[in-house]
Amino acid sequence: MKKLLWCLALSGTLQLANAQNSQPADSVENLKVIHLKPNSLIGSKFEAQNRTGSSYYMSQRDLTKFNYTDVNRALLSIPGVNVTEEDGFGLRPNISLRGTQAERSSKITLMEDGVLIAPAPYSAPAAYYFPNVGRMEAIEVLKGSSQVQYGPFTTGGAINFVSNSIPNELKGYARMNIGNYNSRQTELRLGDSGKQWGYLVDFLNFSSDGFKSLDNGGNTGFDRNDYSAKFTYRSKATAKVQQSLTLKLQYSEGLDNETYLGLADADFEENPYRRYLASAADNITTEHDQIQLTHLIKPSQNILIQTTAYSNNFKRNWYKLDYVNTGNGNVGINNLLVDPVTFQEEYNAVESGQDTAEDVFGVKANNRVYYSRGIQSKVNFKFGENIFSDLELGVRYHVDQEDRFQWVDFYGIENGQLALTSPATRGTDANRISDAQALALHALYKVNFGKLTLTPGLRYEDITLTRDNYGSNDPGRTGVDLSSRENNVNVFIPGVGANYRINNMWSFFGGIHKGFSPPGSAPDVDAEESTNYELGSRFLIGGLRGESTVFFNDYSNLLGSDLAAGGGGGTTDMFNAGEVNVAGIEVSFTYDVLQSNEIWSLPLTLNYTHTQTEFQNAFDSDVYGEVEIGDEIPYIAENQWNFLAGISHAKFDINANARFVGEMRTQAGTGSISATERVDRNFLIDVSGRYHFNKNLTGTINMINVLDNEYAVSRQPAGLRPGHPFGLNAGLIARF
Repeated sequence: MKKLLWCLALSGTLQLANAQNSQPADSVENLKVIHLKPNSLIGSKFEAQNRTGSSYYMSQRDLTKFNYTDVNRALLSIPGVNVTEEDGFGLRPNISLRGTQAERSSKITLMEDGVLIAPAPYSAPAAYYFPNVGRMEAIEVLKGSSQVQYGPFTTGGAINFVSNSIPNELKGYARMNIGNYNSRQTELRLGDSGKQWGYLVDFLNFSSDGFKSLDNGGNTGFDRNDYSAKFTYRSKATAKVQQSLTLKLQYSEGLDNETYLGLADADFEENPYRRYLASAADNITTEHDQIQLTHLIKPSQNILIQTTAYSNNFKRNWYKLDYVNTGNGNVGINNLLVDPVTFQEEYNAVESGQDTAEDVFGVKANNRVYYSRGIQSKVNFKFGENIFSDLELGVRYHVDQEDRFQWVDFYGIENGQLALTSPATRGTDANRISDAQALALHALYKVNFGKLTLTPGLRYEDITLTRDNYGSNDPGRTGVDLSSRENNVNVFIPGVGANYRINNMWSFFGGIHKGFSPPGSAPDVDAEESTNYELGSRFLIGGLRGESTVFFNDYSNLLGSDLAAGGGGGTTDMFNAGEVNVAGIEVSFTYDVLQSNEIWSLPLTLNYTHTQTEFQNAFDSDVYGEVEIGDEIPYIAENQWNFLAGISHAKFDINANARFVGEMRTQAGTGSISATERVDRNFLIDVSGRYHFNKNLTGTINMINVLDNEYAVSRQPAGLRPGHPFGLNAGLIARF
């Protein structure tokens, strides 16, 4: 498998890079003049195309083509990104980079403005909070050795969301959209800058009544509000030492009428948008606040120091059906939907909507509170004339916590309605606190020898993970049944990347680095470790720009996680899954058919990702099923591609995005996939248009799934789940 992938990638690169051309304006010759934004990891498409590792920069222009609020739809246009959809709106993405575990994006480093953004990145990284892509001006994706600076997860990669910047002058922005399913989007933004100060305030509301139909009626949508503000003060232009101080504040709240309960196969076939009455009480309430204070100082021409102190708080309560008991013991919702014949009584209670006895449905309040706090600093030293060098040294001290205080209420169906029959005492289910304390150091040395650029780097993580479990019989947390555990990890994470410029339109890049993910607090669980390789090429021939990469991740130990979102028992405990191989190809081509036309443009982009996975040992788990040597990892599509085409004029533009995601297996296995363990392939087309009435007013129209295809996106957390049907929204954008 490895030899085949290497040969395919190399032969494709060599065939496409055999011509000569003049030096482009964004040649790597200009590398020395790049200055990154303080909240950015990459900063521009040019920098992404000249790194020593695989990276992708999705600009504000890219994001506004479709005005996506669903981050899944935006990320699926990036090679190497696998996404498992869940709710149709992208409210809680499940993102995988190069074959990492997708559930709740828990195996990638997620950041906003360069700061860890998962609720508790070390102790509970499952991302039940996710930044709203509607208030972002860029998305940056780093893979391979180019992301060794950004931990703690270094196996698949890192994603950074860059929030809207403070404008250089007084600017206002207002956007209002309405669509089917009573979907609404409203954004109001105002900002200004003076000689030494600047500010930006932003409000975003995103809401919908939902496209699913709850038995006997009810709202299946959501309502979210997002408020943010930035304030900056900088030294005078004449000051000997240039510096600035930026304060960022963010607050969001939401109510999502969403459930873990999907559909049995037969019910999905009849109506994929149905929701059983037994899930009528299901919803999740969220509240998030963020504070970032960033100081930049440039004590000399060649030294830049950036320091950020941050605090993130998140609380949520996902109140949802967990199990059914008709007198035969508790049966989890995933089991009764997978096998409705064996669990016929439980399935009938859920599906029929008929009146039941009391206390049949156990509805769990997954009530949790998180915090994440720390301070990080990095200094960049630039030096050298003939041999240009950049040394970055960084440090981060971080603490985070997850506090679970949960309970299970009991319901029955009375007169055709779900009714609370036995409320529980709070804290009588999961009742524990998980903490993490981490010190991270990194050094990255970038040196340029003419055509060759090298970036050796080293990361160090010192992590202490603890858990205090008070037990379900001690909701007052007196400590009478307290059990505690601790796990300590110290690890060096080396990596090196290289970029060699053959000429002004063709270059090779490659690297090797150590992949790492921290374990949980159980002392008998090892950290996830792998050795990761990549080799790729970038080219520019006329107007055709392309990049192809082959990668191979050799896991010495893959970590699984018992997440309810992944079909597990919900303990979130990690377990050792042993040796795994993940290999793949990523290809991207971009070409403007009308590049010589000054009035019209017709850009075309094709992205393709091929991923192969193989377990190298046998074991049994609730998450992966019964695993044999050679089995594939679930929920990783072997093939996916997307094709973007647009036509632009000064007065208007029209864009279309066609994407294909191949079939996925839901349990580990090999060969053909049985119907009950498969999510079928899907093909979707989205179309958007904009008309500029004048420089201040623009009309927009967006259509998703224009073919109105009915398709499944997942069998987890429990049962088949549908993707979004045809969606249409229109609106206006006003600027000054």
